[in-house]
Amino acid sequence: MAATPSRMISLGTKAVDFNLMDTTSDKILSLDALKGSKGTLIAFICNHCPFVLHINERLVQLANRYQEKGIQFIAISSNDVVNYPQDGPKLMKKRAKELSYPFPYLYDEDQSVAKAYMAECTPDFFLYNSKLSLVYRGQMDDSRPGNGKECTGIDLSNAFDALIENKVIDPNQKPSIGCNIKWK
Repeated sequence: MAATPSRMISLGTKAVDFNLMDTTSDKILSLDALKGSKGTLIAFICNHCPFVLHINERLVQLANRYQEKGIQFIAISSNDVVNYPQDGPKLMKKRAKELSYPFPYLYDEDQSVAKAYMAECTPDFFLYNSKLSLVYRGQMDDSRPGNGKECTGIDLSNAFDALIENKVIDPNQKPSIGCNIKWK
């Protein structure tokens, strides 16, 4: 398992709108329709990556806690499904049901959204404020598969709390680490 860091794009970067198929509802959804009142977390994930499998349960817990506080969660899978069929839409839908994802799980078939966001790995997290301006990009926490650290979600939680409370989010952010996005 190769560890790829996220690209630390500039804070303040505007979110790129998209229209993608939600594998849980089979509807086309847009960022504009989904965005949260306080903020929006866009998480590039997939079904098979051990780094994503490691954080999945905590991601669901964070979503259940923070969506009611105005932070919308959106998960997107952009992997090449020809070479990684386990990341295809039918299995995405199955995974979302198994883990009770409380957020849409969107399929980026042509990988244009991952490219527009400059996503590099899974998981890769981008937190935007209510005006869809980037305020956090980086890791969920210091936990990685096999490093013995508990997955707490502290880095994302701190960013969510600061955003909700209209406080400055620490600009010293650590990149996420995960499997590289499987490009076509």
